[in-house]
Amino acid sequence: MKQKKKTDIDKNGSQQVHTERNIFEQISRLDEKTDAEQLSELLTEAAQLSAIRDKTDVQLPVAWLQKAIELSPQNLRAKEALAETKWMINKEFMDQLQYPIIRETDNRATKKYAAEEMIAITNRFMQQTHKAKEHLKRQKEELRKYKNDQLSPFVNDLSAILEDALSIGGELVEVAEAYEQSISGVFHTAIHYDEVKRKIEQLLKVKEKWQQRIEAYEIQKKQHVTPLNELDEMVGMINVKKRIKAYYQFLQYQHRRRTLGFNQRDQMSLNMVITGNPGTGKTTLARTLARIYNHLGVLPRENVIETNRSQLVGAYVGQTEENVGQLVEKALGGVLFIDEAYTLNRSDQSKDDYGQVAIDTLVSLMTSEKYSGRLAVILAGYPDEMRQFLEVNPGLRSRFPQANHLHLSDYNDYELLEIGKRIALNNDYVLTSSGERALLKRIERERVDDTFGNARAVHDVILDAIFSKGIKGDQADIRELTILEEDDFTIDEEESIDQPQKQLDEMIGLEHVKEEVKTLVSFVQVQHMRGQQGLPAIPVQLHSVFTGNPGTGKTTIAKIFAQLLKECGLLKRGHLIVSSRADFVAGYIGQTALKTRKLIRQALGGVLFIDEAYSLLSDITTDFGKEVIDTLVDEMTKHNENLVVILAGYPVEMEKLLASNPGLRSRFKKFLHFPDYTAEEMLKMMKAFLTRYEMSLTKAAEQLLLEYFTTTVTEGNGRLVVNLAEGAIQNQARRIMEDSHTSESSLSTLTERDFINTIGPNRKEDKTSASFNERDRS
Repeated sequence: MKQKKKTDIDKNGSQQVHTERNIFEQISRLDEKTDAEQLSELLTEAAQLSAIRDKTDVQLPVAWLQKAIELSPQNLRAKEALAETKWMINKEFMDQLQYPIIRETDNRATKKYAAEEMIAITNRFMQQTHKAKEHLKRQKEELRKYKNDQLSPFVNDLSAILEDALSIGGELVEVAEAYEQSISGVFHTAIHYDEVKRKIEQLLKVKEKWQQRIEAYEIQKKQHVTPLNELDEMVGMINVKKRIKAYYQFLQYQHRRRTLGFNQRDQMSLNMVITGNPGTGKTTLARTLARIYNHLGVLPRENVIETNRSQLVGAYVGQTEENVGQLVEKALGGVLFIDEAYTLNRSDQSKDDYGQVAIDTLVSLMTSEKYSGRLAVILAGYPDEMRQFLEVNPGLRSRFPQANHLHLSDYNDYELLEIGKRIALNNDYVLTSSGERALLKRIERERVDDTFGNARAVHDVILDAIFSKGIKGDQADIRELTILEEDDFTIDEEESIDQPQKQLDEMIGLEHVKEEVKTLVSFVQVQHMRGQQGLPAIPVQLHSVFTGNPGTGKTTIAKIFAQLLKECGLLKRGHLIVSSRADFVAGYIGQTALKTRKLIRQALGGVLFIDEAYSLLSDITTDFGKEVIDTLVDEMTKHNENLVVILAGYPVEMEKLLASNPGLRSRFKKFLHFPDYTAEEMLKMMKAFLTRYEMSLTKAAEQLLLEYFTTTVTEGNGRLVVNLAEGAIQNQARRIMEDSHTSESSLSTLTERDFINTIGPNRKEDKTSASFNERDRS
């Protein structure tokens, strides 16, 4: 069983990540004073694992090994590893050897400045070269001590190159000083100028020799890695890997036939279409394909020219053709990668937009005798947009066979966790178990809709955690510089000032509705608790139908419900999108579904509230309401728990809507009826509204309102309360300004008189109209 587990780890490339994480979890629990020996061994192992990654930056492994030796001077394994690793510290010091351009035609001041700069650069280089030489000398002695015969010849070669660099560098300083003096003197000779140029060329050749020797050693040290190995190391993409491997085998087959002298008149297309959401690896896959083409001799170069609309489309006639031609020429022998290719053909483009010109030019060049078969074009973008793009461009579509269309699905949470661990490792960090759980939680939180950045989003989360680690203060211990823990991934969230539970409790009336909401929220919380305990969660079905007259609190309850579901962890945003028929239905075929999907994308992670939903149903055969319902049913199935839909309206009409589509009815399990408010409840609502503004009612005003709410047909409309209050407050202001004897209490009190003029315009004609007319006259 253990061996199987190890094999599985090897297959997905996470064995080293897993091992380093375990090492640093052990390191984090040990004390330097009491566990020095064990800490030393663990740091040595971590350093050697880091070296296996073959990174150019070896400062951290060297620091770990030095710490290991400091903890345990008897640790011979650490000393030997340090001797083998430290030579790499100075391996890039020649990169800074860059000289200013000198011209014989420059004036004296410019020449003098260039000469002084050359002397200063060379002197600095000589100082660093002397240090590197001494460092390598010590390394040779240590390697002899540990009998490391494999590395010794390489270090000897580097030492010899440094000797050449010191010799030529000394000569360059002499001729550069003579050149500077000749510039300052009366007579200037070109001999010094030519000699300086010759010595610079010699020194730069030494630099090139140094770099080539190091590169040769690293290639020799590396195992031979094919592009297919690189593909295997990529996380996820199971189906794509199968397709690429089959394609690879076919190209190998073709290559073998060519080497045996067979000809194939019709060559298989190298052009590809790669679709997928942001961060799914489209660009990385394109680079891997370029290496595969080059590795098998199909294309002479493995370079990828990456471009997009902004670089292809010009601003005036002729510029677009020129841009496309230059990029194709630049990509010749390799791959031209066009990201977000669908933007070349926009539905809203004007006559001055040259996107179509770019497409036509590209097709023309791809089929021309000069370029056909001499480069691969890879188009990338979102799935739906790319599908539409190719459908409206038959000439382009024919150059990209369906077999060469690759779709990259979104990574699942555990694949993103693996990617996150690798990103951390590339930055010399490892995640503890608690850090992995925290990262997984952040991934789940960030994934809301199609704009989720997949690997890019995880990259940002890891960098954010590193930033969080860096601003915490004391990191004297080297272990703290290497570990990412749970606290590093924690986001300080502002406490919600809305307090949805308190809002629900304080709502007047709707006792049955409030109890139902609390029951639903409790169910969600228990399922979350079961999930934390590893128990299977019962599927959550929260799509609801709210029925009742206008103003009975349906929208308010929907908003509170959304916030409560966010607090439970079910919804990631907890926002409310209020919509109606006009937000869904368009004027012509095809656009209604697009409008509906767009609105649903906006609501993902929250609640989509469709008011007067029954208006989507129409008896007109050409009406697009049915298209909304069909699209809604499809999208609800697709997004499952990432979206809650609430339909609202009158009871009878809502029943007709649900009966029109069996799929719609089956997705709504919860029906909440909002009864009309009673007169007493509406009076309470009035008092609660006024209390927010430190205002109150006189007894006479209370009696007037209670009588009005009792005898007037209000259809349960809570909005009437707000309208009456706002009207009365305006009447109060007029009364106060006309009254010369205003008391402090009158500023906060609404009287019967303030409401009488407001009630008149708001009341409906009923049996009590006469009594209110009489009161108005009095």
